[in-house]
Amino acid sequence: MYDRLRLRMVVAASLLLVSTAGAVRADVIDGEWCDDNGHHFSIKGPQIVTPEGTRTTGDYSRHAFSYTTDALNGTQVFMRLINESTVHLRRGTDPSAAVQVWRRCEPIS
Repeated sequence: MYDRLRLRMVVAASLLLVSTAGAVRADVIDGEWCDDNGHHFSIKGPQIVTPEGTRTTGDYSRHAFSYTTDALNGTQVFMRLINESTVHLRRGTDPSAAVQVWRRCEPIS
Protein backbone atom coordinates (compact mmCIF):
# COMPACT_ATOMS: atom_id res chain seq x y z
CA MET A 1 0.00 0.00 0.00
CA TYR A 2 2.84 2.39 0.84
CA ASP A 3 4.41 1.78 -2.59
CA ARG A 4 1.12 2.57 -4.35
CA LEU A 5 0.73 5.82 -2.44
CA ARG A 6 4.31 6.78 -3.17
CA LEU A 7 3.85 6.00 -6.88
CA ARG A 8 0.71 8.15 -6.99
CA MET A 9 2.57 11.04 -5.36
CA VAL A 10 5.45 10.78 -7.86
CA VAL A 11 3.01 10.70 -10.80
CA ALA A 12 1.07 13.69 -9.43
CA ALA A 13 4.26 15.69 -8.89
CA SER A 14 5.46 14.85 -12.41
CA LEU A 15 2.16 15.95 -13.94
CA LEU A 16 2.29 19.19 -11.99
CA LEU A 17 5.80 19.95 -13.26
CA VAL A 18 4.83 19.21 -16.86
CA SER A 19 1.67 21.32 -16.67
CA THR A 20 3.48 24.36 -15.25
CA ALA A 21 6.40 24.25 -17.71
CA GLY A 22 4.26 25.76 -20.49
CA ALA A 23 2.87 28.46 -18.21
CA VAL A 24 6.35 29.65 -17.31
CA ARG A 25 7.25 29.94 -21.00
CA ALA A 26 4.08 31.95 -21.71
CA ASP A 27 5.16 34.66 -19.26
CA VAL A 28 7.78 36.03 -21.65
CA ILE A 29 7.57 38.37 -24.63
CA ASP A 30 9.44 35.86 -26.81
CA GLY A 31 7.31 34.34 -29.54
CA GLU A 32 5.23 35.02 -32.61
CA TRP A 33 2.89 38.03 -32.53
CA CYS A 34 0.09 39.04 -34.94
CA ASP A 35 -2.25 42.00 -35.31
CA ASP A 36 -5.77 42.16 -36.72
CA ASN A 37 -4.44 43.36 -40.11
CA GLY A 38 -2.34 40.28 -40.85
CA HIS A 39 1.00 41.76 -39.75
CA HIS A 40 3.47 39.62 -37.83
CA PHE A 41 6.67 39.94 -35.82
CA SER A 42 8.72 37.47 -33.81
CA ILE A 43 11.01 37.90 -30.81
CA LYS A 44 13.64 35.50 -29.55
CA GLY A 45 15.77 37.05 -26.81
CA PRO A 46 17.34 40.26 -28.16
CA GLN A 47 16.56 39.24 -31.78
CA ILE A 48 13.45 40.44 -33.63
CA VAL A 49 12.03 40.00 -37.09
CA THR A 50 9.99 43.18 -37.48
CA PRO A 51 6.60 43.48 -39.18
CA GLU A 52 8.53 44.83 -42.18
CA GLY A 53 10.59 41.62 -42.29
CA THR A 54 13.84 43.16 -41.05
CA ARG A 55 16.05 41.11 -38.73
CA THR A 56 17.62 43.26 -36.03
CA THR A 57 18.40 43.36 -32.33
CA GLY A 58 16.87 45.38 -29.55
CA ASP A 59 16.67 45.90 -25.81
CA TYR A 60 15.11 42.77 -24.33
CA SER A 61 13.65 41.86 -20.98
CA ARG A 62 11.20 39.07 -20.16
CA HIS A 63 8.24 41.44 -20.35
CA ALA A 64 9.37 44.24 -22.67
CA PHE A 65 11.25 44.86 -25.90
CA SER A 66 12.31 47.99 -27.76
CA TYR A 67 14.23 48.67 -30.93
CA THR A 68 14.94 51.42 -33.44
CA THR A 69 13.61 50.86 -36.93
CA ASP A 70 15.15 52.16 -40.13
CA ALA A 71 11.88 51.48 -41.94
CA LEU A 72 10.30 54.35 -39.97
CA ASN A 73 13.25 56.80 -40.17
CA GLY A 74 14.87 55.79 -36.89
CA THR A 75 11.67 55.66 -34.86
CA GLN A 76 11.85 53.79 -31.58
CA VAL A 77 9.32 51.00 -31.08
CA PHE A 78 8.36 49.96 -27.55
CA MET A 79 6.53 46.76 -26.63
CA ARG A 80 5.21 45.59 -23.28
CA LEU A 81 3.79 42.19 -22.40
CA ILE A 82 0.36 42.76 -20.85
CA ASN A 83 -0.50 39.11 -20.26
CA GLU A 84 0.54 35.78 -21.75
CA SER A 85 -1.32 36.47 -25.00
CA THR A 86 -1.23 40.28 -25.41
CA VAL A 87 1.48 42.83 -26.22
CA HIS A 88 0.99 46.58 -26.39
CA LEU A 89 3.16 48.28 -29.02
CA ARG A 90 3.85 52.01 -29.22
CA ARG A 91 5.90 53.86 -31.86
CA GLY A 92 7.90 56.91 -30.81
CA THR A 93 8.89 58.34 -27.46
CA ASP A 94 5.61 60.18 -26.79
CA PRO A 95 3.97 58.23 -23.92
CA SER A 96 0.53 59.42 -25.09
CA ALA A 97 1.02 57.93 -28.59
CA ALA A 98 -1.58 55.42 -29.76
CA VAL A 99 -1.08 51.86 -28.53
CA GLN A 100 -1.45 48.91 -30.88
CA VAL A 101 -2.68 45.60 -29.50
CA TRP A 102 -0.91 42.45 -30.75
CA ARG A 103 -1.82 38.88 -29.86
CA ARG A 104 0.12 35.64 -29.90
CA CYS A 105 -0.31 34.14 -33.36
CA GLU A 106 -2.56 31.12 -33.60
CA PRO A 107 -0.59 27.94 -34.31
CA ILE A 108 -0.81 26.73 -37.90
CA SER A 109 -2.44 23.31 -38.02
